[in-house]
Order: sequence, then structure tokens, then C-alpha cells
Amino acid sequence: MSDPIADMLTRIRNAGKAKHNSVDIPGSRIKTEIARILKESGYIRNYKVIADNKQGILRVYLKYTSDQKHTIFKIQRVSKPSLRRYCLAKAVTPVYNGLGIAILSTSQGVMTDKLAREKNIGGEILCTVW
Repeated sequence: MSDPIADMLTRIRNAGKAKHNSVDIPGSRIKTEIARILKESGYIRNYKVIADNKQGILRVYLKYTSDQKHTIFKIQRVSKPSLRRYCLAKAVTPVYNGLGIAILSTSQGVMTDKLAREKNIGGEILCTVW
């Protein structure tokens, strides 16, 4: 697997389309941080890290609206291993005029675009969600 973050986003996207309650993803620290931000922003219900003898499993519990539509309308990878996308603090723009979020990897950790603008720091744009 050359891009584990893209694999995580694809698993969440596919599980949402199939109306699954949860999806299991191979664990890592950055994936756990992305899941934390998705939970804080209200895109998923919860997440749990399950320990095993290998790298661990990240179980993401998906969230749906009252009419059984997935709360994540679109989730896409921005910075890829073949083409990294970085932005300065002043260039961090809102996603869908503030209706969505961008997840950034900065020198102070993984955070949303709104928090990066407040702290005035830039970084690598991992993905956008709306």
C-alpha cells in the first residue's frame, strides 16, 4: 500500500455508501488523529483503537442523518505521496465557504483549517471533508 491515508478515506467512503455501522482500518497515529478530528467535527459517531499483535486496528463508527444519508458527502485526499500540497498560514482557505473542513498536518500536530488559521500556522493539506 503506497498511501495508507487514501486507503482510510476510501474505506470510510465505501462503508458510508454501503450503509455500514462501522469500518475497520489498519491503525496508525496519523489515522487516529484524522479520526479524532472527524469525530470533533461531527462527521463520525466515534472511533476506537483495538490492540492486536501487529499495528492495531482503528474502528470508525459512521454517522447517518435521520433519513439514512451519510453525513460525509465528499471526502477526498489532497496531498498525495507523488504530489505533496503545502500551504502557508495566510493561504489556508475555508472549504465550501466554511461548510466543510480541511485536515492539515502541521508542526504542532494534525488540526483543522479553522484552528490552523487561528494559530497562524500552515502545513500539508491531508484531505478535505464536507
